[in-house]
Amino acid sequence: MHKRLLILGTRGVPANHGGFETFAEALSTYLVQKGWRVTVYCQEDWNRTTMYETMWGRVRRVHIPVKQTGALGTIIFDLKAALHARKQPTMALTLGYNTAIFNVLQRLRGKANLFNMDGIEYRRAKWGPVAKLWFWVNERIACWTGTHLIADHPDIKAHLATRTREKRITMIPYGADVITDSSTAPLHEFGLESGKFSTVIARPEPENSILEIVQGFSQQPRGHTLVVLGDFDENNTYHQQVLASASSEVKFLGAIYDKPTVRVLRYHSYLYVHGHQVGGTNPSLVEALGAGNPVLAHDNPFNRWVAGADAAVYFSDSASCAAQFTDLLDHPDHALAMKKAARLRHAEQFTWELVLAEYEKLLTRYNPYQPDPEGWEDYLE
Repeated sequence: MHKRLLILGTRGVPANHGGFETFAEALSTYLVQKGWRVTVYCQEDWNRTTMYETMWGRVRRVHIPVKQTGALGTIIFDLKAALHARKQPTMALTLGYNTAIFNVLQRLRGKANLFNMDGIEYRRAKWGPVAKLWFWVNERIACWTGTHLIADHPDIKAHLATRTREKRITMIPYGADVITDSSTAPLHEFGLESGKFSTVIARPEPENSILEIVQGFSQQPRGHTLVVLGDFDENNTYHQQVLASASSEVKFLGAIYDKPTVRVLRYHSYLYVHGHQVGGTNPSLVEALGAGNPVLAHDNPFNRWVAGADAAVYFSDSASCAAQFTDLLDHPDHALAMKKAARLRHAEQFTWELVLAEYEKLLTRYNPYQPDPEGWEDYLE
């Protein structure tokens, strides 16, 4: 009998968006090669009015068209996916807990549903009070009703352990490919030279320290280029602050979703600059380690565990960021040592082979699903 899995909570495969989509692509293709039958729910624009199915290689895709856009469209998609999943004779893995209230439908039907709990979403500065309350409530629903919880970082596991029993939580980090070679040709269209630029890849939001990074870099001439990827809106006050603080050595390339292009930029970067203040194991930071990037990161427990002591140096504000830029640009021998440490850190913890094998081991425990011996009420303690 084939092992079966439904994957919910992403925009779908192949990956064209964020880290969860990349993970869903990696996990689904890995599992089907191991003999699993995997279904991934995919959010579609309103080009068709009814749900439909396709195959992507050996991965089954259930396409759900939604009229709405933005956050509302995602909520509607998640609801329709949960309604469909509750009728399937199959366990599920839900990536993220933002609409965990809908996944209760699967548990009421006696179906196993594991949650990847992502970060502590309600602590993000970008959300207003209503959104923060929504995330806070759904985090608790996931902790109470999930068959098992997956944390991608030790600090996230510790946080979840304040919500439920620790034995119901497994820590498995995010993974990334190793990048050991890359053409320089794509750099020319951006006017860049290998090793002569550093890269920031993040949504331009205050919690990602984009302003502090650009201010720190721009405090003095560097003889170096800072490349910033992300969408900047002329009507967004924070975005305009970032743009206004940039020296002529900062290049804003917009949001780039083409994975080969991003790989080229990573591989040829002198540094990767990571300003994320909130979250667990951030995919972009792990991908930087896989590319052998020395890292300049915001100083917090999440980033320190991922990058470690030798692959990264840390900043807390624009002044310390400026000082770290100066030191690393003036000491390429230090940057080279960090590069070697980045590859070592990636190899010991964050290869896809390690991560996906751990996921399969955990999923196998619940497939086929057997009810928790302590009973359903134990999930609601």
